[in-house]
Amino acid sequence: MSQFFHIHPDTPQQRLIKQAVQIIQRGGVVVYPTDSGYALACHLGDKTAHDRILRIRQISGDHHFTLMCRDLSELSLFAKVDNTAFRLIKNNTPGAYTFILKGTKEVPRRFLNEKKKTIGLRIPENRIALALLEELGEPLMSTSLLLPGQQFAEADPDEMRPQLEKQVDLILHGGVIAEAPTTVVDLSDGDPVIVREGMGNTAPFR
Repeated sequence: MSQFFHIHPDTPQQRLIKQAVQIIQRGGVVVYPTDSGYALACHLGDKTAHDRILRIRQISGDHHFTLMCRDLSELSLFAKVDNTAFRLIKNNTPGAYTFILKGTKEVPRRFLNEKKKTIGLRIPENRIALALLEELGEPLMSTSLLLPGQQFAEADPDEMRPQLEKQVDLILHGGVIAEAPTTVVDLSDGDPVIVREGMGNTAPFR
């Protein structure tokens, strides 16, 4: 049975954040709020937890996961960022963007695109997500909470609880958050390529 924390969206309770991070570090799978809706996450280096997320979502191992980073310095540790890409990312984060970049050796190989060796990275605005990342001190491996057979990500933790409480270790309730997909920008080969238009303004990348 999972734990269920009501957490304040603007001033997350540090006690609950610490407990959440301890669960992640022990190999837990958590549901947490982001600025683009709720997501599933686990520790970057925990293959068992990663496999559990694959089973929950009923997706294959080649699904594109995202590294949630707390800031630019962390992003630069896990991705190869040239000067042009760095400026673009700096001017548009935190925000509703996912950037596709070539991964460094810090990223487990199972998360990299097999051909291009790329990974998606984000710096979120959501204060609960940022508090988790700050306390954890490293990125979270994350994917949208899109359950099998559903077209849209889950928005209300009270409604998702009956479905997930036996499959995850923690649900962080930070309010009802409707899905708002990020804008995906591929910066892996120099010039920006907009892969998906979402909440983030595409003008800076055109």
